[in-house]
Amino acid sequence: MLVSRVIGQTVGIAMLETDKLFTGSIPENYDRYMVPLIFEPYAADIARRAAALSPGAVLEIAAGTGVVTRALAPGLSAGARYTVTDLNQPMLDYAASRQTADGRISWRQADAMALPFEDAAFDLVCCQFGAMFFPNRTSAYREARRVLKPGGRFLFNVWDRIEDNVFADDVTNALARMFPGDPPRFLARTPHGYHDKALIRRDVEEAGFSHVVIETRAEQSRASSARVPAVAYCQGTVLRSEIEAREAGKLEAATDYAASAIADRHGSGEVAAKIQAHVIMAEV
Repeated sequence: MLVSRVIGQTVGIAMLETDKLFTGSIPENYDRYMVPLIFEPYAADIARRAAALSPGAVLEIAAGTGVVTRALAPGLSAGARYTVTDLNQPMLDYAASRQTADGRISWRQADAMALPFEDAAFDLVCCQFGAMFFPNRTSAYREARRVLKPGGRFLFNVWDRIEDNVFADDVTNALARMFPGDPPRFLARTPHGYHDKALIRRDVEEAGFSHVVIETRAEQSRASSARVPAVAYCQGTVLRSEIEAREAGKLEAATDYAASAIADRHGSGEVAAKIQAHVIMAEV
């Protein structure tokens, strides 16, 4: 596997700039398919852990389409302040459109690498499956630490290796067969490219955090048919852009091919497979 040194951090396969572009119809498909398929159980877990800390001021970074926001807001106190951010304005707009009106929540486009907030402004910074997209994770973690009050907590999660996330692996392998000369590798490269627990711990500690606890948590991904995970990954992530860049008009064919591969392995009716992630908690 290619290993390179990028801005002071080791990464497996260098993330591409286009890996961060969740635009067009991707946000809607992401929320419709990806969220129930893989994100909801981990959002509930993050929300439970966060609410147990009773934070008065919360910052969520890389909020995506708001699955954690919807899960966490009901568990916060009436006087809490909840700031929700994402780099991608289309994702943030979609998240805001899905959220019940709540005066405690403010929405702001923000780059995790340069947070537009004062020092020591929050009790908790949380992030669901966003750290894999940070160009320099240690720098982003330093930003999270900067905006945390003394004694504040940083709570986030990242996907484990792609082999432990079965539908993602199935789709990646199917597309490698369909495009053997230039296989789309977005899923392995970025969402599942930051899974080494020793590296994660080192990055977090280098950013100045202490008491770093990493827990590996397995869940089940369930869908009504094999086509659901195929659509989720092929049309609800940046994998869509990779497929379309390889051959115009092939998106539906690629989705059908991935669905067929999943059905061959898991059956033609309801399907279920393992998903796995690391949950990290650190203190200022």
